[in-house]
Amino acid sequence: MTQNSWYHLRFLVVAVLVANFCCAVVSAQDTLGMTLQDAQKSFLQNNFQLLAAKYNIDANRALIRQAKVWDNPVLSTDQNIYDAQGGFLKHNAASGQIYLQLTQLIRTAGKRNKLAQVAEDNTIISSEQFDDLVRTLRYTLISDLFEIDHQLKLKSVFDSEIARLQILVTATDAQLKAGNVSEKDDIRVKALLFGLQNELVNIKATIIPVESELKLLIKNNDNVFIKPQLNYYLPDIIKIQLPPKQQLIDSALQNRPDAKLARSQMDYQHHNLSYQKALVKPDVSIGSEYDQRSSYAPNYIGLAISLPLNIFNKNKGNISSAQFSIKQQEVLADWESSKIANDVSTAYDKTTFYQQVNNLEQLDFSLHYDQLFQSMLTSYQKRQISLLEFIDFNDAYKESKLKLLDQHTALIKSMLELNYQVGNDVITINK
Repeated sequence: MTQNSWYHLRFLVVAVLVANFCCAVVSAQDTLGMTLQDAQKSFLQNNFQLLAAKYNIDANRALIRQAKVWDNPVLSTDQNIYDAQGGFLKHNAASGQIYLQLTQLIRTAGKRNKLAQVAEDNTIISSEQFDDLVRTLRYTLISDLFEIDHQLKLKSVFDSEIARLQILVTATDAQLKAGNVSEKDDIRVKALLFGLQNELVNIKATIIPVESELKLLIKNNDNVFIKPQLNYYLPDIIKIQLPPKQQLIDSALQNRPDAKLARSQMDYQHHNLSYQKALVKPDVSIGSEYDQRSSYAPNYIGLAISLPLNIFNKNKGNISSAQFSIKQQEVLADWESSKIANDVSTAYDKTTFYQQVNNLEQLDFSLHYDQLFQSMLTSYQKRQISLLEFIDFNDAYKESKLKLLDQHTALIKSMLELNYQVGNDVITINK
């Protein structure tokens, strides 16, 4: 055996050991099966972002109640502490002074109701922001589950090939000792095995961040591997008939939380303008006052009325700002509508495209290809085909299987995206 051959063999042995170690670590981790329904339930109950958003809605509801509350009355008092005739704190029938005033601010032009309406708009906006957050995070959750499922299916392809090649490596080693195969062929088979094991490690590396994100979404800190338990039948998904595109666009414009949010923000700007105009009207303070000695008559009781004169500040700046905010929101609302329509249209076209790409004949082809692979493996073991022919076929088989899985996953992801863009489950994938 040449020095170069020894080098390659040592390299292969070390690499295979590393790959096997990584796979052993993965298998040692506990596995938790989780359905889509269980994941969504845990997500809605435990997600940190949703809990924080719920508190924000409650905080805005409290501001509605606060805006409706009347201003507190104001009590003012004045009592003598010292005078030259009576001295300190002398108060009797002949000397001393007490002054009392009680006033109440009365807001005019419906300011209290208008301010409560603005607070209610903020609550509606918070609620729709919460709904949009749920929609986005739920899409991320479902996408993660299907992505992990896809990666596990890729892993299954490699597991199956690796198991077959490990048997082949054992047989080739025996043939090498018997002198029936060359050392070059033996190393070539082991190199093929190592390549597959290395790709298997890459799949695990791909799963790790997705699994981490999934656990964060459902607040799962246990040292377990969450294995999606999805229930769907691919031929049914391929044959699903979509509703008309314009119908889905209209539904999204009406029901998507961000579309509702744009309309609510428009309402807020109009109500804010109304409130800013109301602030021009002066508020009135009405009260009563009692003066024991300092007025023109002892024990004077009077009516007090005060209001500001809007000579200098007529709130024109805030009114103008509110008017420009309305125009700005009109532009943003139009942009949001165009974006929603474009998002739905793109997701719709992508789904119909992948439905055309995927077909039932491909599924039959995949099944026959699996049977053909086993036949080719048997033929090589019987020396009916060369090693080069077997490796070429193996590479073609692997690429075909992976591309087919990628196409199937692309179809499912396009349907998940269509549901997300429309704002409701137009397509039921998981039963």
